[in-house]
Amino acid sequence: MASLTPVPVLELRGVDKRFFGTPVLNQVGLRLFPGEVHALMGQNGAGKSTLIKVLTGVYEADAGAMTLGGEAARPASPQQAQALGISTVYQEVNLCPNLSVAENIFAGRYPRLGPLGAWRIDWTGMNQRARALLGRLNLDIDVTRTLSSFSVAVQQMVAIARALSVESKVLILDEPTSSLDTGEVERLFDVLRRLRGEGLAILFVTHFLEQVYAISDRITVLRNGTLVGEYAAAALGPKALIAAMVGRELADGAAVDAGQLAVHEGEPLLQLRGLGQRGQLEPIDMDIRPGEVVGLGGLLGSGRTELAKLLFGLATPDTGELRVRGNTVRIGNPVDAVKHGLALCPEDRKTDGIVAELSVRENIILALQARAGLRRCLSDAQQNAMAEKYVKALGIKTADIDTPIGLLSGGNQQKALLARWLATDPSLLILDEPTRGIDVAAKQEIMDEILRLAAGGMAVLFISSEMSEVLRVSHRIVVLRDRNKVGELPAGCGEQAVYHLIADEAS
Repeated sequence: MASLTPVPVLELRGVDKRFFGTPVLNQVGLRLFPGEVHALMGQNGAGKSTLIKVLTGVYEADAGAMTLGGEAARPASPQQAQALGISTVYQEVNLCPNLSVAENIFAGRYPRLGPLGAWRIDWTGMNQRARALLGRLNLDIDVTRTLSSFSVAVQQMVAIARALSVESKVLILDEPTSSLDTGEVERLFDVLRRLRGEGLAILFVTHFLEQVYAISDRITVLRNGTLVGEYAAAALGPKALIAAMVGRELADGAAVDAGQLAVHEGEPLLQLRGLGQRGQLEPIDMDIRPGEVVGLGGLLGSGRTELAKLLFGLATPDTGELRVRGNTVRIGNPVDAVKHGLALCPEDRKTDGIVAELSVRENIILALQARAGLRRCLSDAQQNAMAEKYVKALGIKTADIDTPIGLLSGGNQQKALLARWLATDPSLLILDEPTRGIDVAAKQEIMDEILRLAAGGMAVLFISSEMSEVLRVSHRIVVLRDRNKVGELPAGCGEQAVYHLIADEAS
């Protein structure tokens, strides 16, 4: 760990923030030191995102003080925060895919030639400066190519280069690893270690506990909008960190392991026979029975999401057939899928799931109303009853059911999205990355709910990049590799069995 200076680069003291009269932050403090990676941890709804928005001038704090380099600071906008040396890289890379790498790094600040910058853009100088910035991150790419031609991992590095291009003192990384594979995460961490060595203060937000301990020097924990404490990472073990986040010790997940449940027999609810789509998924055979959780095991790009889209009518198969309760069906769109009792919680809840401007109530009843049709509008009483039922059943934390869902934490948005589909009483629930970007306790609650739904007779297709989650809730694991099905494994097989099957097929 780098030695700490007596004065933090940035410090918050006694910060309060309220929305619609509800306290979101209450007397919160934070200290960031140069040459340090500082993890900000807490459950969804703990106040992490709100705190970052106060730091970056998106929100104005209702009370409290902020100092930067020992001087009072109160940025009124992200532009002012950036001018002060506070730069942020968000989970969703907020760049322009149609522009070049160099243009993205200097967008809005293009260097110009001529008196007072009145003449043409200095393309040569801009490209040279872009290459130099990326070289600082140990990345050598053609900066004149469009950003969209590069992987998400490279785009993440470009976003960091843009943040560093304004002489940042503080770099805030909000879930930067959520879309990266293991190798890409390690390359990112190599960059963060280099920047830490240069004296930069880095605030790191993640839901992956192992990553916290791989890169962080210090940890601040929030719970329900209040500061639990600030800790040296080496002095706070994973169990203690979880206890600090949730306010209690978590039960051992193995106690509800699906491997202890009975093997399902009988007629399948869903049968796939040679179902595939050219260039997306090779023909696949698979059965799913009522009351069964079938997990999809495989690495990124193995075809898991492609299969979910085929089943829900978001893509059209060109081979094979799909049977529901023994009857061959054609699902050409999501409306067909819902009519046959299928439901899908998509991988990207913000883009493909929630409607951020609508209320929690409106988001929950959306699919049910769509199935009923515009001529059979649900009454206000029906909508309220349905929303209240699932807010209570799933423990959705919201001021009330008419709060815009965009103001909820990621975990609570995910629960509301799950509620939307449970309201349609589906026979098969397809969950694509339902725990991505949510905290440890919310993950456990969602996985427990999956097992409860299966125990009640619902069939579930469960997709997750976290193999431990797949193994915990699945009665069977269908293993995919390179968009091919390579085998099936029983519950309790262990992670190594899945990876060995993938590796054996690759050899």
